Amino acid sequence: MLTSTLPKIAPFVDIQDGITLASAIVDTVRDPLVVLDDKLHVIAASRSFYQSFRLVSEDVHGRLLYEIDGGQWNIPELRKLLETIGKDHAPIDGYEVDREFPAIGRRTMLLNARKVFYERGTHSTILLAFEDVTSRRAVERQIEALLREKDMLLEEMQHRVANSLQIIASILLIKARTVQSEETRLQLQDAHQRVLSVAAVQQHLNVASRSAQIEIGTYLAKLCETLAQSMIGDSRPISLKVEADAGTVISHQAVSIGLIVTELVMNALKHAFPGVKPDAAILVFYKVADTDWELTVADNGIGKPDNGKAQGKQGLGTSLVQSLAKQLDARVEVTSGPHGTSVSITRATFKSIPASADKGVYSTQARLQ
Repeated sequence: MLTSTLPKIAPFVDIQDGITLASAIVDTVRDPLVVLDDKLHVIAASRSFYQSFRLVSEDVHGRLLYEIDGGQWNIPELRKLLETIGKDHAPIDGYEVDREFPAIGRRTMLLNARKVFYERGTHSTILLAFEDVTSRRAVERQIEALLREKDMLLEEMQHRVANSLQIIASILLIKARTVQSEETRLQLQDAHQRVLSVAAVQQHLNVASRSAQIEIGTYLAKLCETLAQSMIGDSRPISLKVEADAGTVISHQAVSIGLIVTELVMNALKHAFPGVKPDAAILVFYKVADTDWELTVADNGIGKPDNGKAQGKQGLGTSLVQSLAKQLDARVEVTSGPHGTSVSITRATFKSIPASADKGVYSTQARLQ
C-alpha cells in the first residue's frame, strides 16, 4: 500500500490568521485590487489601489464602489457587468474604462473581476482588479498614426513613380517617331513597351510593403486585363486569359512574377500571331502545390521555327525572364511546336508534390480551345 510523502500543512489557528493572510496577499498584488461584498461595498483594498488613485482608507473602506473617488466608477455598463457576476457567476475580463480621475487625470483602465464563494455558502465576495493601460494605448495610437503616415507617403511615392514611368514611356515613343534609323526606332518602341510593362506591374501592387502578401490570382487577372487593354485593344482578335490557383506570394516576388508574365505576353503578341488567327489565345496559368508553384504562359500561335531550341545570342526578353526566374529560385522550360509555344517557370522545393506533371504546349492546348 502506497503512503503519501507530502508534508502535512498545518491549519490556521483561527479565522483571524486567514484574514491576515488574505490581507497580505491583497497588498502584495502590483495592480490595484479591491474586494467587494455581495452588496458591492469595499471591504478591502490593496496598497497599490490607494497609491494609484491617491486615495486613503477613510475614503474607500466600507463605501459603495459607485460612491468612491467622486463617483468615477458609477458607470452604467460596469453596473450591468457586476450585476451579471452576481447572478450568473460569469467573470469580467479586460473591460476597458477611459475616465478623467480627479487626482490622477485621464486614465485608461482594464477591469477584471471574479466572484469568490466560501465553504459555508452564506456569503460571497467579488475581487475587482484594475490594470492601467494608459501608456500602452498612447503607444498604440502613436504606432497607428505612424502607419497611416507611412501609407500616405508610400501612396504619394507610388503616384510619383507611376507618373515618372508614363513620362519616360511618352518620351521614348516621341523619340521613336522622329528617328530615321528603323533599327533604332524598333529598339525605342521595345523600350517603350517595357517601361509600360513595369508601370502595369507597379500599378497593381498598390501600397504593398516588400513583405506584404499579395493574392496572386487577383493580381495576375488585373495585370493581364491592363496588358490586354494597352497591347491588344480592339484591333487584334487575341484573347488573354488567366487561370490561377488560390494563394498568396510576397510582394517582391509578385513584382518578379508580374514582370515575367508581361515579358512573355509581349513576346507572344510579337511573334506568335504574324497573321490574323480567329481563335488566337494566350493563357497565363498559375498552379500551386504546397510550397511548389508553376507559372505557364502559353499561346496557340505558329510556334518557334527552331522548335524551341535556342540558337545564337539570347534576346533581351529571354535574358530578363531567365534573370527573374533565378531570383525566384525557379527554372525555365520552353516547349514549342506547330500548335504554339509554352514557357513554364517552375519552383519545386521537393517538400511537396511536384508543381505540375501537366506540362507542355500540347497539354495546355486544351485550355486554349
